[in-house]
Formats: sequence, structure tokens, C-alpha cells
Amino acid sequence: MKQGFDDIVAKVKECGRKTVAVSVAQDSAVLEAVKEAKARGIADAILVGDEGKIREIADQIQMDLTGYEIIHEPDMIQASLRAVKLAHEGKADMYMKGLIDTKNFLKSVLDKEVGLRTGKPLSHVCVFEIPGIDRLLFLTDVAFITYPTLEDKVHIIENTIPVCKACGVSLPKVAPLAAVEVVNPKMPVTVEADELTKMCQEGKITDCIVDGPLSLDLAIDAEAAKHKGATDRKIQGDADVLLFPDIHAGNLVYKAIVHMVKVKNGCILTGTKVPVILTSRSDTFETKVNSIALAAVVAEEMRKNAG
Repeated sequence: MKQGFDDIVAKVKECGRKTVAVSVAQDSAVLEAVKEAKARGIADAILVGDEGKIREIADQIQMDLTGYEIIHEPDMIQASLRAVKLAHEGKADMYMKGLIDTKNFLKSVLDKEVGLRTGKPLSHVCVFEIPGIDRLLFLTDVAFITYPTLEDKVHIIENTIPVCKACGVSLPKVAPLAAVEVVNPKMPVTVEADELTKMCQEGKITDCIVDGPLSLDLAIDAEAAKHKGATDRKIQGDADVLLFPDIHAGNLVYKAIVHMVKVKNGCILTGTKVPVILTSRSDTFETKVNSIALAAVVAEEMRKNAG
């Protein structure tokens, strides 16, 4: 049975409503998403920012602020630090970017005193529900690590596995992507994909199946895998995780899907103490709501693992 974002929202309701701390919350698009997330029973929110502007925007979008905690802090940098501290101290289950530039938002995430560092590199995961594909697809990294090393790719896989498990994929199939599906010493990406596959076989990467290098068609299209005679591969068109060789490949595929196909998607930043919702100004309302739902199930998975 096809898995989708309706299943993710249903999982949120099983694990109980979460709380999101919003950094510089005086952003109409973000408040619209927060309002909808609360209405759907996904998450409550603590709004940190300029209270006057938050109330003004809430009035414009007919958002009842009864039941929301609002922390007045007109200075954007201080607002981000106060918001991230809520997540750092366990008073919020996830952390969301509002009306603040990405650079300063990430500075708060990485703050040594109140931030969300874990010692691991951060990476970005986007989850897609795509018509014609019978499962969720996890794309990584499409927005954060520019040119991942072999070691970075190991961390990216490790950061992505809890996201897969939170969404109901117990043993995710990870496809390190390349232009071809054979190892070519002149194409370093294929060599690293082969290394990752061996590391998984040797137990250095666990809780998943890694099979690479794989071309994109072999990774996601069973018919293509059949026609190419890839019957000896562990992944035959049924990959769950698409691991991109660099940010260009990932970002281009991500934007091609978003702008050319009618899809549902949500994105989070991982490798942090709690899930971080780092949506773009160009992301749709639904993507922002889906990202909050995704962060909520991942927060629950992290809570269970910590316990």
C-alpha cells in the first residue's frame, strides 16, 4: 500500500502533539503553516519574535492566538537564540525558521551554548510523495553539504536512517547515485559509492542496505532495472533513499520534481539535537505544513531512541 504524508500525519497523532519553537515568528507564511499544523493536531507552537507584528499578522490571517505562548523579542538575533534555547532545553521538540535569513538562523542552530549541536555534520533530507511511485522517497543532501566527502556521505546516511524509520521504513534501501551503475576509476563518485556499499557489507554502516553506484533510473524504476539486466543488485528500482554526489545534482533533481510534477514534500535539517525545519521562501504552504509533520515524527523517533 502506497505510503504518503497522510500516513505521517496519522503517526503524529499516535505519538502525541509536539511543540515547535519558531524563530522570528512575524512571518505570514510561517504563521499560516503553524496555524494549520495546530488545527490538524500536528503541533503546538511557541512564537518568538516581535509580539506586536506577530499579532498584526495573526489578525490579517484570522489566526486565533489563544493557547499560543508568545515570547516578545524584537531583536532578530536574540529572538533566534531564545527560540533555539527552548529546543536545547527540551521545552520544544523542534525548531523552525521564521523571518530571519538562513545564515543567522544556522548560527543559532550551531551556537555553542544554546544551540543544537551533536558533534555530527548537519545534512538536509527531503521526503517526497510522488504519483506513480508506491513509496516515499528520501532525497539527501539537496541543500546543505555542497561537496560531501566519503566521510560526509556516511554521516548523511546515518542522519537519514532515523527519518526513514520515523516514516515507517524499517530497513531503508540507500542508492548512492552516479551517472552510471558501474565503478569507473575516472569517475570518483562511482568509487565512493562502491566504498559505501562495502562499508555497509562490513557492518560499518548499519540499519540499512546500501547498493551503489546506481544510475537514477536503476534506483527508482523496476522496469529500467529489469531491462538493464540488474537482477544481481540489492536495489532494483526500489530505492528508498537517493544519496546525491553533490549539491548540484541533488538541488537540480529536487527542483525538477517540485516544479514539474504534482507532488507532496517536506524537508528537515538533521544531525541536530532536535529536527530543524528550514523551509525556503519559495516553498508552498503545504510543504511547510508537511515539514512540521515530518519533524514531529522524527522528534518522536529520536525521543524513543534516546529513551
